[in-house]
Amino acid sequence: MKNLQDCIAACLACVTECEKCTVSCINEGNKICALLCRDCADICDLCAKLCARGSQFADELCKLCVACCEACATECEKHAHHHAHCKACAEACRKCAEACKM
Repeated sequence: MKNLQDCIAACLACVTECEKCTVSCINEGNKICALLCRDCADICDLCAKLCARGSQFADELCKLCVACCEACATECEKHAHHHAHCKACAEACRKCAEACKM
Protein backbone atom coordinates (compact mmCIF):
# COMPACT_ATOMS: atom_id res chain seq x y z
CA MET A 1 0.00 0.00 0.00
CA LYS A 2 1.08 3.56 -0.49
CA ASN A 3 1.36 4.67 3.13
CA LEU A 4 0.32 2.63 6.14
CA GLN A 5 -0.62 5.63 8.30
CA ASP A 6 -2.69 7.16 5.48
CA CYS A 7 -4.53 3.86 5.06
CA ILE A 8 -5.29 3.61 8.78
CA ALA A 9 -6.50 7.21 8.98
CA ALA A 10 -8.66 6.83 5.86
CA CYS A 11 -10.16 3.61 7.20
CA LEU A 12 -11.10 5.24 10.49
CA ALA A 13 -12.61 8.25 8.72
CA CYS A 14 -14.55 5.88 6.48
CA VAL A 15 -15.89 3.96 9.49
CA THR A 16 -17.29 7.19 10.90
CA GLU A 17 -19.03 8.25 7.69
CA CYS A 18 -20.34 4.75 6.97
CA GLU A 19 -21.84 4.51 10.45
CA LYS A 20 -23.56 7.88 10.04
CA CYS A 21 -24.85 6.86 6.63
CA THR A 22 -26.07 3.50 7.94
CA VAL A 23 -28.26 5.12 10.58
CA SER A 24 -29.67 7.66 8.15
CA CYS A 25 -30.37 5.05 5.49
CA ILE A 26 -32.10 2.77 8.01
CA ASN A 27 -34.31 5.68 9.04
CA GLU A 28 -35.08 6.40 5.38
CA GLY A 29 -35.79 2.77 4.52
CA ASN A 30 -32.83 2.42 2.16
CA LYS A 31 -31.87 -1.12 3.08
CA ILE A 32 -29.34 -1.75 0.27
CA CYS A 33 -27.28 1.33 1.09
CA ALA A 34 -27.50 0.68 4.84
CA LEU A 35 -26.25 -2.89 4.48
CA LEU A 36 -23.33 -1.90 2.27
CA CYS A 37 -22.36 0.87 4.68
CA ARG A 38 -22.44 -1.55 7.62
CA ASP A 39 -20.23 -4.02 5.78
CA CYS A 40 -17.86 -1.27 4.74
CA ALA A 41 -17.62 0.14 8.27
CA ASP A 42 -16.83 -3.30 9.68
CA ILE A 43 -14.21 -4.10 7.02
CA CYS A 44 -12.55 -0.67 7.38
CA ASP A 45 -12.47 -1.01 11.16
CA LEU A 46 -10.80 -4.40 10.97
CA CYS A 47 -8.42 -3.21 8.26
CA ALA A 48 -7.26 -0.30 10.42
CA LYS A 49 -6.68 -2.65 13.36
CA LEU A 50 -4.74 -5.23 11.35
CA CYS A 51 -2.62 -2.56 9.69
CA ALA A 52 -1.88 -0.91 13.03
CA ARG A 53 -0.59 -4.13 14.53
CA GLY A 54 1.31 -5.23 11.43
CA SER A 55 -0.73 -8.37 10.91
CA GLN A 56 0.38 -10.86 8.29
CA PHE A 57 -3.19 -10.63 6.92
CA ALA A 58 -3.25 -6.84 6.53
CA ASP A 59 -2.34 -6.77 2.84
CA GLU A 60 -5.09 -9.22 1.91
CA LEU A 61 -7.63 -7.38 4.03
CA CYS A 62 -6.62 -4.10 2.40
CA LYS A 63 -7.56 -5.58 -0.98
CA LEU A 64 -10.99 -6.51 0.38
CA CYS A 65 -11.28 -3.08 1.98
CA VAL A 66 -10.65 -1.38 -1.37
CA ALA A 67 -13.31 -3.52 -3.07
CA CYS A 68 -15.83 -2.92 -0.30
CA CYS A 69 -15.18 0.84 -0.27
CA GLU A 70 -15.59 1.05 -4.03
CA ALA A 71 -18.91 -0.84 -3.87
CA CYS A 72 -20.17 1.33 -1.03
CA ALA A 73 -19.13 4.53 -2.79
CA THR A 74 -20.91 3.46 -5.96
CA GLU A 75 -24.14 2.81 -4.06
CA CYS A 76 -23.93 5.99 -2.00
CA GLU A 77 -23.24 8.08 -5.11
CA LYS A 78 -26.68 7.05 -6.40
CA HIS A 79 -28.23 9.00 -3.51
CA ALA A 80 -25.61 11.73 -3.04
CA HIS A 81 -27.58 14.38 -4.92
CA HIS A 82 -30.38 14.34 -2.33
CA HIS A 83 -28.71 12.98 0.82
CA ALA A 84 -25.68 14.73 2.33
CA HIS A 85 -24.82 11.66 4.40
CA CYS A 86 -24.53 9.54 1.26
CA LYS A 87 -22.34 12.17 -0.40
CA ALA A 88 -20.01 12.32 2.61
CA CYS A 89 -19.89 8.53 2.82
CA ALA A 90 -19.10 8.13 -0.88
CA GLU A 91 -16.28 10.66 -0.61
CA ALA A 92 -14.80 8.94 2.45
CA CYS A 93 -15.05 5.56 0.74
CA ARG A 94 -13.27 6.80 -2.40
CA LYS A 95 -10.48 8.32 -0.28
CA CYS A 96 -10.13 5.13 1.71
CA ALA A 97 -10.01 2.95 -1.40
CA GLU A 98 -7.28 5.16 -2.84
CA ALA A 99 -5.26 5.25 0.39
CA CYS A 100 -5.38 1.48 0.86
CA LYS A 101 -4.51 0.40 -2.69
CA MET A 102 -1.30 -1.56 -2.97
